[in-house]
Amino acid sequence: MPGRGALCLGLLLHVLLGCGSAQQPGSCPDLCKCSEPAKTVKCVNRNLAAVPPDLPPYVRNLFLTGNRLARLPPGAFPAQRLPDLSALNLSGNHLRTVEAGALALPALRQLDLSGNPLLSLSPHAFGEGGSPLEELSLRGALRDHGVLLSLATMLQSGTLRNLSRLELADNGLLLLPPGMFTALPALQQLDLSNNSLVGLGNVSFQGLSQLQSLNLSDNSLGVLRNDTLAQFRGLPALRRISLGRNAWVCDCTIEDLVAWLKESDQVEGKEALTCAYPDKMLGKALLKISSLDLNCSVPIDLPSQLQTSYVFLGIVLALIGAIFLLVLYLNRKGIKKWMHNIRDACRDHMEGYHYRYEINADPRLTNLSTNSDV
Repeated sequence: MPGRGALCLGLLLHVLLGCGSAQQPGSCPDLCKCSEPAKTVKCVNRNLAAVPPDLPPYVRNLFLTGNRLARLPPGAFPAQRLPDLSALNLSGNHLRTVEAGALALPALRQLDLSGNPLLSLSPHAFGEGGSPLEELSLRGALRDHGVLLSLATMLQSGTLRNLSRLELADNGLLLLPPGMFTALPALQQLDLSNNSLVGLGNVSFQGLSQLQSLNLSDNSLGVLRNDTLAQFRGLPALRRISLGRNAWVCDCTIEDLVAWLKESDQVEGKEALTCAYPDKMLGKALLKISSLDLNCSVPIDLPSQLQTSYVFLGIVLALIGAIFLLVLYLNRKGIKKWMHNIRDACRDHMEGYHYRYEINADPRLTNLSTNSDV
């Protein structure tokens, strides 16, 4: 009996201790794997529809990938309970909405939202103040144009001034909102690869003094204009530009790009850049293009052409006017005689009208005229 009592007491203590440990704040949520020494929680491919409410406060690295998180409401990650959360991976979910304050975490440095079909991204998702975020990945998450505009508003507001790495690849982007990157003074890496960008005319890289790497590969760029090339030259830290697999159009407009490629050491793998259009230049390396290949003895400059056309038109009109005046001068006597004849004819005609008017106006003359007719 004493042995049985001791066994019962041991079992009771084990149950009580087990229940107590399940309610400790450092416990691991169901369907997740936790490592307190590594400060890491992984809830991967668990079909979760919401963020677990009982995440341990020690977590610094949180992986919530491959689930069904359709919406991040305000306070989805309570800042008071998760003061040390610095790396958050939410890729591969079904996220469509990120509301204001959903990501307002005081220690958040890395965020991955890749592979989510976002339809709504609040410009205040990181709270009203500035965020310490340094790395943001939105690969394949900006298919909706409204979300792109919301992101641009967020970036321009200065909320993410600490960003050093921004990944916007695989989004099918055609054009970027003007001034999208002007409030990112700490940005070092910008990835715009595998989109459909057709030009960078409205993109400003001014103020990106820390930018070291720019990836523009796998787009639809046909040419880079002089103003864009000048911006590249003015970025002191820029050492690596990727331009591979674009649809370069090798006509007269590409001369400035070719000249820049030949003198610049910023472009990665520039020897492999080749023409896509026109057919006669297909596959030709950009670095081997010469002025003779392009047949551009006179640069194409539409404003200059228009100005030249206007000058030529003015000269032609002046010539026509001079010839007309010369003809008038040479025929001045005949013209004078012709003018006198017209004047006399008009005067005779008017006198006839005046005579008939006087007859009609005077009854006596009218009767006289009638009697004479009789």
